[in-house]
Order: sequence, then C-alpha cells, then structure tokens
Amino acid sequence: MTLTANRDEAVRMDQQDQLAPYRNEFYLREGSIYMDGNSLGLLSKRAEQTLLESLADWRELGIDGWMQGRHPWFELSEKLAALNAPLVGGRANEVMVTGSTTINLHQLVSTFFAPSGQRTKILADSLTFPSDIYALQSQLRLRGLDPAEHLVQVESRDGRFLDEEDLIAAMTDDIALIVLPTVLYRSGQVLDMERLTKAAHDRGILIGFDGCHSVGAVPHAFHDWGVDFAYWCNYKHLNGGPGTVGGLFVHERHFGTLPGLTGWFGSRKDKQFDMDHTLTPAEDAGAFQIGTPHVLSLAPQIGALELFAEVGIDAVREKSLALTDYMMRLVDEELAPYGFFIGSPRDHKQRGAHLSLEHPEAARICKALKAHHIIPDFRAPNIVRLAPVALYNTFSDVYDVVATLKTIMEEKEYAQFANEREVVA
Repeated sequence: MTLTANRDEAVRMDQQDQLAPYRNEFYLREGSIYMDGNSLGLLSKRAEQTLLESLADWRELGIDGWMQGRHPWFELSEKLAALNAPLVGGRANEVMVTGSTTINLHQLVSTFFAPSGQRTKILADSLTFPSDIYALQSQLRLRGLDPAEHLVQVESRDGRFLDEEDLIAAMTDDIALIVLPTVLYRSGQVLDMERLTKAAHDRGILIGFDGCHSVGAVPHAFHDWGVDFAYWCNYKHLNGGPGTVGGLFVHERHFGTLPGLTGWFGSRKDKQFDMDHTLTPAEDAGAFQIGTPHVLSLAPQIGALELFAEVGIDAVREKSLALTDYMMRLVDEELAPYGFFIGSPRDHKQRGAHLSLEHPEAARICKALKAHHIIPDFRAPNIVRLAPVALYNTFSDVYDVVATLKTIMEEKEYAQFANEREVVA
C-alpha cells in the first residue's frame, strides 16, 4: 500500500538536513531501518575506533596504560565526564561517568536520603522504570522502613502521563527525598524539571532525576535548575555500547558530602595510592565513584561523545523534534484508521525523542515490522515504541516505517504472529 503523502517530501527534507553527513558515522545494516535507539544506540565508527585504541593500549603497555597511551585509564572517567557535562547542563566537576544506572541510584539515595523526624518517605511515581522502584524499596528496607508505607508513588490519571500538579501536591511534610524520571520511558513525556525542583526546594525536600531517556536527546540545565542529583545510562541516545558505564550529576553545593557508598576510586587522585585506611574523598562528583572503572566499557564513549561535542545537543533536539513531528503527521493521516493511537505528548516541551503508538495488536505488529527488517521496541501491553534518532535516522526512514505499518495492517500480516512479547522485548 502507498501513502497519500508523497515520499519526495521526505527526500527533500533529507537533502536539507544539516546533520545528514553524520549518518555515515554509524554502522547501519543495509536494507534495515533501526528505530530502537531509545533502548540501545547503534555503534559509530568513532566508538569502535576508540575501543580498539584502548585495547591496543592494553596490548602494548600492560599496566602502564593507566598513565600512558592514547587514552590513559586513570582519569578516563573524568575526561568523559567533561564531555557529558554540556549534555546535562552541569559543570565538568559536577558530573562523573561511573557505575550503572541502578548502582548510581543506590549510591545517590544512600547519600541523600536522610530520614529524620516526620520526614521518612521517598516520593516517586507509578510510571517510572521498575528498576528505580526496586532500588528505592531496597534502600528503605536497609533503613528498617516498610516500602509499603514509606514509598509514595504518585498515580497517573490516564496511564500515560503524569500531572505535575499531582506530583507537587504529593510533596508533603513527610517526604524526605524525591526521585523522578526526566522522560517517561513508555509515553515519552518530558517533565518540567525546573518547576519540580523549585517546588521541592520550596518545601525543603531534595530531588533527583533519572535521565536515561533524555540525556543525549533533550537539553538539560541541571546546574542552573538547582537539581540536587541525577543519573543516567550512556547506551541509549549516547550510543556508548551495550551495558556501557553510566553517568551521574551532583550539584556543587553538595560537594563535601560523604557518599553513602565509598570505595577507593572515590579518593582524591593524588591520595588514592597512599593506601591509607582513612579515605580522602575527591572534592567534587569524583567522590561518588566506588570501584575501578570498567575501561573497556568506557572506551567506546570517547568516540561516541566526540560526535555530540561536534553537533551540539540543541541541533540534535531540533532534528529529533522534526522527525517525530513528521512521524506524528503520517500516523494521523495514514494509520489512525487502523486503530493506532499516539500515546505521546504532541507539545514540543513535553515530548522526548520517541513516539509510543498504542494498538491492541502491538506485540504482533512489532514482530511483523521485524520481518520487514524494521527494528521497533515493544512495551506491554500495547505499545510500539519508535525512536527516529537525529544522528542516523532520516525522514525517508520515517516515511518507509509508516508505509510498512500501513501494509502490515492492510494485509493483516501481523495475524501470523502471537500477540505476546519475546523474552527480551
């Protein structure tokens, strides 16, 4: 089936795209369209190169790679933190590349959750990624507190979005800490982090954010907004590789706070190898490191983040919004008659970098897309997530995905598949 919209329009937009040359920086499978960059970004040639360079440093230098070579390992986390900082709106010494998303959340909550008097509760929401809730429950149990009583989760009114008024209303006198997502992983709703931070601080509450679905796709100003802390992964929009080391932000006003979890890589650099049993913590976000950095998982980020340093997050955001705007228009025009509903915000200020298409046959539709060599993402029970990524997807990709979806629905190709997720959705 052909679309009523003309594909020539997509081709013209691609020809005018200032970021089009960066598509050649990535390994793209011929004949395939990748729309899952909000789960795992593609490998860039620069990320591959810096990984190979770090392997060469190990091969050629052995232990001397800590201080010598192309990318010395001892301060590699700090080097990458400086590249991350502009993406989150933090100062270089407020950012650290370390741990994983959930490990960093444990570190930050163990540091900043200080139940006292009537303030004994953590405020979260009902739509956040499950791992965050598991970690918060664990932190409460470690303090002898019952998560059923001391973890407050603000409910969604419609199952898609959070109402910020509801979040603010829940910032009561018994809340000691707030942890919220920057972008909801299902619907792609962007929360007003500046407003929520001000509301929390007006009530004497510390607040932190999970930036997994926004860092590398949406500009932030964590320092200027006064956010207390944040954490994120670097394998989605930042294309750092599967399981690559995560990132965290701690506002400079908290420098000097002893981390809840300490380890030798949180030492001040000049004191680390004194081997003293009294820790001398780093005087900035470096203190929140725990163990030896995972060098070979850090290495691809060097090349991956170089691309963002060249392009700038504002240009990435501009194209990302243009891609999702175009996709929304085509879905409205071509797929609505087949029962698709756009479960993502339409307003630019509230929309992240992916679209959630809701349909009762979503699991089947995702399998049919993969049969056409289009890689989507499924979220139970009824969401097809599509993420046209600014650095490597095109407007023609968007057109072809929607055209294929129309064919799948018109020909009922989805009917041959079971309407259930795979083991890894």
